[in-house]
Amino acid sequence: MDQFTFVIPTLLGVEGLTADELRRMNMQQVRAENGRVFCQGTMEDIPRLNLRLRTGERVLISLGTFPAHSFEDLFQGTKALPWEEFIPSNGAFPVKGFSLNSTLHSVPACQSIVKKAVATRLGTCYHRQTLPEDGALYQIQFSIMKNTVSLLLDTTGPGLYKRGYRAVGVAAPLRETLAAALVLLSGYRGRDPFCDPFCGSGTIPIEAALIAKNRAPGLNRRFSAQKWTWLPSRVWVDGAGEAMDLEYHGNYEIWGGDIDPAAVQIARENAEKAEVEEIVRFSLADARAFSRKEPYGRIVSNPPYGERLMEKREAEGLYRDFGRAVQGLPTGWRINLLSSHTEFERTFGRTADKKRKLYNGMIKCDLFQYHEKKKSAT
Repeated sequence: MDQFTFVIPTLLGVEGLTADELRRMNMQQVRAENGRVFCQGTMEDIPRLNLRLRTGERVLISLGTFPAHSFEDLFQGTKALPWEEFIPSNGAFPVKGFSLNSTLHSVPACQSIVKKAVATRLGTCYHRQTLPEDGALYQIQFSIMKNTVSLLLDTTGPGLYKRGYRAVGVAAPLRETLAAALVLLSGYRGRDPFCDPFCGSGTIPIEAALIAKNRAPGLNRRFSAQKWTWLPSRVWVDGAGEAMDLEYHGNYEIWGGDIDPAAVQIARENAEKAEVEEIVRFSLADARAFSRKEPYGRIVSNPPYGERLMEKREAEGLYRDFGRAVQGLPTGWRINLLSSHTEFERTFGRTADKKRKLYNGMIKCDLFQYHEKKKSAT
């Protein structure tokens, strides 16, 4: 177990950002595919990845890949893997997964076969007829795509987007990993004034604050692999210490505004839980009256789409009014807005300089990016 292949699932459209994060962490053989990124690392990287990844959804260890056209292939391929090196005699090992474009298309049947194969292998190794499964969680995941089986072990537990700071949210919240992706795609690194005029429960400004401070987003939560018997507790202590040593301490101008007083209060409470309340400010504000005097800055926001929170016509009116408001900003402001509305650019009043496809849950969206305004010729 000196070297591991890690698989990091991502939201669609975010793979490149996650790959960049892994390269900055000096992970080896980084490779991105649709919805996931692969890399090579060691035991010490399990805490590092879980604590520090901003845009990945979880950290999985790849245990093996093999072809399977029958249930017997699936059973024998699963049973051949060294499960006893990872799962102790009392470990709980539930199984979940999916199958796409494969002969073995029944997910419940595949679940049952994988479970039986792992239990058979562990029972033989531990000389037990039954396994109690009353110990730590070793969640097994499988994927079967075009008759190729991949078996993985989940080190994370609840997804990495569950940072631990958002105990309460407002309707239709933005996943933290997507919020971090929006901030990174905007190019924000802590130097410019940063604003979110539709902040809701504060997710985007809080993620911006974590990025500005270079604070590891997983420091305030627990992970499944912390209870694993073969993973020494020292690697978690070392991983957390390394993460904290990388933090920056400076002055940042990060603001979030919302028209809902309850949302603003929740945002402030979430910032406290994330330990960034000293560098991010929230206030009651109407985005339609948004204005700033600084010569440059960044807006990153997720305005209502008209699909879940507001009627479509109301959303269009809001986009139109907000578009007029930001026309008055100094030329150095860059604007990044996530929306699923097909007529966003028309109602906002400007064609985006760049668009990037992303998914907010199951909703297909575009990130509309507006760069610095060109000065009028005189």
